[in-house]
Amino acid sequence: MNAIAMAGLLVEAADPGEVAGFWGSALGGEVRPLLDGAVQVRGDFPELTCYAQPEPKAVKNRVHLDLYVAAVEPLLALGARLLDEYGPDRVTLADVEGNEFCAFLTPQAPSSPPARVFAVCTDSDRPEELAAWWAPLVSARIDAGTDGTPRWLSGPAGWPGLIWKFVRVADPRVAPNRWRWTVRGDTRRLIAAGARVAEAGVLLDPAGNEFSVTD
Repeated sequence: MNAIAMAGLLVEAADPGEVAGFWGSALGGEVRPLLDGAVQVRGDFPELTCYAQPEPKAVKNRVHLDLYVAAVEPLLALGARLLDEYGPDRVTLADVEGNEFCAFLTPQAPSSPPARVFAVCTDSDRPEELAAWWAPLVSARIDAGTDGTPRWLSGPAGWPGLIWKFVRVADPRVAPNRWRWTVRGDTRRLIAAGARVAEAGVLLDPAGNEFSVTD
């Protein structure tokens, strides 16, 4: 049976153009407006589609990107803010609307564009369970995270060369995800595996994470 394939990320934004502009500059992607008012960023990374959401960001995002960077300063110059530092080679930043992301300082990384995506991260209070649920659906290998537990998915279909990290957090979800992934594949297969229908074209995984499905 064919795998479900990972596709792009949907990003809620008060100003889709501003958020898309930041990520286009940070990742070296093409920014283009869509007919419905959304703004898309395309490149050699999961496509970002930023669309208007008037509700303000209220809690830390549970989906974010991990980036390799040669230096943090170019991202700060684009409007990012420093949130936290974890030793000499990792920092947490926020984009122009406060969306968190992690930057791993790698001296050998190219300086242009300023950043390269190497992982998509999803916070979870039960990361091993979610990794085990998604792995067979997207034909990914389960690898150990930094704590030695099986919660990183390597090479999921549609995201070649990327890691999908399920990041352990103590808190459960309390609000819809402002960033969510999309997949291509058979909705019936996902429902048979245990996904629940939220609305037309949107399903929930076992932890309640919303994701969109296209054929």
